Order: sequence, then C-alpha cells, then structure tokens
Amino acid sequence: MKMTFRWYGDDDKVTLDNIRQIPGMVGVVSAIYDIPVGEIWSMEKILELKNKIELKGLTFEVVESVPVHEDIKLGLPTREKYIENYCENIKNLGKAGIKVVCYNFMPVFDWTRSILAYELPDGSNSLAYEKNKVEKMDPRSGELSLPGWDTSYGEGGLGGVLDQYKEMTTEKLWENLTYFLHKIIPIAEKAGVKMAIHPDDPPWSIFGLPRIIVNEASLERVLNIIDSPSNGLTLCSGSLGVACTNNLPQIIRKYGEKIHFAHIRNVNNYEEGSFSEVAHLSSCGSLDIVEILKAYYEVGFDGYLRPDHGRMIWNETGRPGYGLYDRALGATYMNGIWETLIKLGKGDIKND
Repeated sequence: MKMTFRWYGDDDKVTLDNIRQIPGMVGVVSAIYDIPVGEIWSMEKILELKNKIELKGLTFEVVESVPVHEDIKLGLPTREKYIENYCENIKNLGKAGIKVVCYNFMPVFDWTRSILAYELPDGSNSLAYEKNKVEKMDPRSGELSLPGWDTSYGEGGLGGVLDQYKEMTTEKLWENLTYFLHKIIPIAEKAGVKMAIHPDDPPWSIFGLPRIIVNEASLERVLNIIDSPSNGLTLCSGSLGVACTNNLPQIIRKYGEKIHFAHIRNVNNYEEGSFSEVAHLSSCGSLDIVEILKAYYEVGFDGYLRPDHGRMIWNETGRPGYGLYDRALGATYMNGIWETLIKLGKGDIKND
C-alpha cells in the first residue's frame, strides 16, 4: 500500500513541506487546476507540477482528477473533440510517469453537501449532507456552490446545462459512459495508465439528475464494459458507505485487483439519506475502518491510498474537508492498522 495525500497546488494552505513530514507518506495526489475542463494539459505544465513535488522527496503518480466535460456525459456531437483532448491528456500523463488517473461521471455536480462546517459534538466541524435541506434547494438559484465544482458551464450557464439533462435517463448515461470508455481505455493501455472511476457522492440521484456509480452492481457493470487492466476503480469508502446496503469489505474482496486507488474516510449515517463526515477512527462513525483495511490487506492491495475528507480541528481554517491536521491523523491511524496487519500476517505479533 502506498500512502498518499491530496494537494491542491501552490494556493493550498497545506504545503508540500507539511505533507512530507507526515510519517509514512510517500506521494502526492494532484492535478492541473488552471486549465478549463476539456482542454489539453501541456507536458510543460505536467512536468512542472511533477518536478515541484519530487523536489520535496514525494512521488507524483496519481492524478485526481482529469474532469470529464459535460458534452461527453450528455452524448452531444461535440463530445468527439473533448474525447480527443482527454486522450491527449492520458498520453501526456503516461509520458510523465503518471500511473493512475481518477475521474468521475457525475452529471453537472461533483460531491454534494448541504453544509461545509457542521459542528460535531467535540467542537470540530466537517462536511455534512442534510437530506431535507438538499431536497428543498434549487440548484439554479446559486444558493449551493461547493469547492471543486466545475462552474464553466458555457452558453446558458448552469440553467442551460440542467435543461440539457431534462431528457437524460439512467440508461442513456450508461450508454454515454460506455462510449467514452471504449474510446479512452485502449489509449490508456498503450500509455501505461490505469483509469479509476470514482463512485458518485452521494450515491443516489440529486436535483433530478441520474447517478450511476452507486453500488456493487454498478461497479460490476462498469468493469464489464471493457475488459482491460486500465479499466478500474477508485474505491471511496465515504461515498459508497453512506448507503447502508453497500458492504465495503465485501466489495473490496470481490474487486481487489481492479481497485487502483483507495479513498478512506469515515461517516456517521443518520436517518436514511443524511450523514456527516467524522474522524477516521472506526468508533467515531458508521464504518469499520479496521475491517475495510483488513479486506485490502487480504487481497494483497499494493496500490495508492489516501486519507479522504477530514474535519477542521485545532482552529484550522482552509479548504473544507482538506485541512492538514485531521487528514494527517487519519493517515497515521491507517498506517498503524496496516503495520499491525502486516506483522500479524508474518506472525511477528504473538498473543500470550
């Protein structure tokens, strides 16, 4: 297992020097953030980022993410241009030594929450999703805007792209993903890049938009679209874990060899459809992080893992979900579990 940490570039309050001081941290997960969605990332930009990270003694082998243009998801004739550009990005990233590209196929909105600073009992705050609030929101009003969302909607703005999705069905979205994968996966194979689709977050329809990467059956379906070592998964415990029907250890054991990238975060599930993010410690939430990591260990997982969204603690301010302290605590907690699993497996720990 290779422990990594997401970094948002020079504008991130969390620095590379902060990251490299976390015990057991080997790599950084990042992307090019100043190029519009659908455009080509130049080799110069990619190598500049890679060199900056490697000068600090960290690896840069995972990109999260190369966003998929809405025209591709919508299946518009203009998707051909954007798919060509996407393929060029895969080629360039492969030349630069990138091994994994994380991406998602969520229409319009990326991860969605109703509050960015939900106060937890210990006084820390975290991201949360309150079902009743989200159901009452009008996405056209602009009352909800979250970090990481693409706002380059083009002509007609957000209202225009939402209108384009009025006739979109779940099956049509699957057709568009299938078309996309048949175009990019052969390119990724040649480039030595593993594509890793991220589950929808949360894994159910929001604002009337279909979402398709939501459970074990949909993971099976996406992997069956094209049989290739380059067609794989980003397994996010927090995204899938808010649906109580998703058995994460079972999913990991079933698809272990197809999981190229692992996100670990804990969530506290309330009434169906509402949740808050919490500390990584198993007892803090609804997910058993030890059992999840045990499943990864049992399948021989040697891919990339990162602590996902953390709380804001100790008066830290910054990008919601992506502060330093709680994610560093999460990484250390997971490294401790992993070391214990290794030593138990080798018989180095004896029970008296």
